[in-house]
Amino acid sequence: MRQRRVNAKWALGSFALALALPVVAQQAPESLLPPGFGDAPTTPAPAPSQPVRPAQGPAAPAAPATAVPVQPPTFALSDDAADNAAEAALSEEEIAAQKAKYDLPENAHRSLDRIGPLTPERLGLAPNAFGAQSGQFLATLMKETRAPITSRWASILLRRALLSATDTPKDINGADWVAERAWLLLRMGEADSARLLVQSVDSDQFTPRLYAIAMQTYLATADPAGLCPLSAGALRFSKEPGWDMTRTICPALSGDQGSASGALNQAQRRGVVRGIDYRLAEKVVGTGFNARRSVKIEWDAVDRLTAWRFGLATALNVEIPDNLYGTVGPHVRAWEARAPALSAVRRLPGAEVAARLGVFSNQALVGFYSQLQADGDAPANAADRIDALRTAYSGAGADDRLQAMRTLWQNEARPDFVGLIATARAAAALPVSELGARDAANLVAAMFTAGYDRSAARWSRLAAQADGDGAGDLWALLAVGAPSSVVEIGSGRVSSFASDADPRKTQMLIAALAGLSRLNAQDGASLAQDHGFNLNAASRWSRAIDAAAGRGEKGSVALLAAVGMQTVDWNRLPAFHLYHIVAALHRVGLDPEARMIAAEAMTRL
Repeated sequence: MRQRRVNAKWALGSFALALALPVVAQQAPESLLPPGFGDAPTTPAPAPSQPVRPAQGPAAPAAPATAVPVQPPTFALSDDAADNAAEAALSEEEIAAQKAKYDLPENAHRSLDRIGPLTPERLGLAPNAFGAQSGQFLATLMKETRAPITSRWASILLRRALLSATDTPKDINGADWVAERAWLLLRMGEADSARLLVQSVDSDQFTPRLYAIAMQTYLATADPAGLCPLSAGALRFSKEPGWDMTRTICPALSGDQGSASGALNQAQRRGVVRGIDYRLAEKVVGTGFNARRSVKIEWDAVDRLTAWRFGLATALNVEIPDNLYGTVGPHVRAWEARAPALSAVRRLPGAEVAARLGVFSNQALVGFYSQLQADGDAPANAADRIDALRTAYSGAGADDRLQAMRTLWQNEARPDFVGLIATARAAAALPVSELGARDAANLVAAMFTAGYDRSAARWSRLAAQADGDGAGDLWALLAVGAPSSVVEIGSGRVSSFASDADPRKTQMLIAALAGLSRLNAQDGASLAQDHGFNLNAASRWSRAIDAAAGRGEKGSVALLAAVGMQTVDWNRLPAFHLYHIVAALHRVGLDPEARMIAAEAMTRL
């Protein structure tokens, strides 16, 4: 009962604070997949005997100017040694005594045998998605993977795999298994998803590793109050200064300013944290009831951004200089995009990064722009994009909507990727008409960013006769991304594409078509050799992903696909990596994701 009263005290106090704190994590993450993702494809209608020949520039649409129904897509996303030593420091009696304080009865404890919010009925992978793989091996892969990864679609798939309620491998503690999944999600920019996993474990079952990741998670979600229920347990294991500072922060959030100030003064004398880190903690204390501290935060002498600095500053709505974001990866901007204490205009840079990484869906991005407009303080360039976006979705006619999309794409020959994501559903609703090949290619590319593959396939009748600028790109996108073969695919057609295309793009096209089995093995190998790479090149990684695919392990394949895409530049991804990734996904029944990754390669190269 005493524990309940303590928890209630800090909870009630935190609700009353001026400090804006996030709401309790949602029951399940937002799906980045459009309705119908994963459903069996329907048989495409036969192509007309006299295909429409597109004009070489924008022309009046032959179809009505009203939006057409969007076609449902065919598919529905601390050092270990020190940790162990800290755990061993407690005797069995001490551990039993700590567990005895837990409020829940034994039969109410959640199992560590299978943890995750996504089930097969909720777009998750099956419980055996990682097969009989060693948990230590999988955890090592997760720790060593440099994220964010190259492909937005591969990241969406990996997020889905990490959030799935999969069986805990036998050679790893369930809490540690959750910790490694959450830690990888954080590095992907998926802070809210990481919190969902952390909160799936009862606090009396936390390990030192999970305490360490929980600290990072609640800071990434700008929720210092989330640390308070874990503070007492974490302090038994960890010498981390952040946990020590919860002795100061948590009393302040519950309105106990006397204890908070005393602990803050003691932390200052002991030098637990210094400089900006101390000042941020002091400012948190100053937000509590009866606080008499006025703290000014200055960043002049700060040379890098840390999770502590990001988490406290963002929760306090203290602006972080842009140059400090340059000292961390783009995933931190994605954390910023979901920060509840910040205005939409403050979250604008993060929202566009989040869309690029796969953290934001088309729907989330459009919703963000709507909020930015409603707030009324959008910068001029963003206001222009919002106006264009409104026209793209609700313009009076198809010509108006297409022109607005061109504005968002910025460069029609190499469209802005965020602009493509923002216009995905608008592109899917546009009627097929006699457009130039470049416009048609960009519309198809936009649709594939959100998985509207059936809507994209409707444009195949233009691809049959298109020529000039964009014709090759339109064909290549449909060749790899459509749910079935809606365009001619063969060695001759690939060679024709290669005559005008960038050599790297040609290599990736061959790799994708071979991986999807849309080229036979002999033609694929021959074309690859002709264009300077070997489809049969092997490495430890390629043998591992091929073996996982052979065992039907969707989770292992998703993770190994990410391992094979550890670069920020599509131009540095080896073509044989794309081949093995697409082939493995295709083999285990993740063909839609394989096609979207292949289409992304055609879009971003």
